[in-house]
Amino acid sequence: MEGDSVTLNTGVQTNQQDDIKWYFNDILIAEITGDLSKICTDVQCNEDTERFRDRLKLDHQTGSLTITDTRNIDSGEYKLQINSRSPNIFSVTVTGESFNACLKALIILNHIIIVFFFCVPVY
Repeated sequence: MEGDSVTLNTGVQTNQQDDIKWYFNDILIAEITGDLSKICTDVQCNEDTERFRDRLKLDHQTGSLTITDTRNIDSGEYKLQINSRSPNIFSVTVTGESFNACLKALIILNHIIIVFFFCVPVY
């Protein structure tokens, strides 16, 4: 559901040799090197990608990725690459809109509610 958080679990405890990379539709969105010399999410990993600005959390011990405040446009294929192992693929589908987001929009637009009596995704 839009607005919720989702965690993609690696299912492993990392060690100092593991390099972990997360991709969204084949675009690097998060990375952590085994020696922790590089830890990045979203814009820090790829300057052309601001889709998840300030909404990605990377667990330094497990490499699990949490997406906060999910949006419909976050739906898609997430790929986890640990070292040279076969990648794990996660398919994420975000549906619906948060009732609170719609309610806030209606309160803000109260004086013209008849004209704008619908909800649109809030980005």
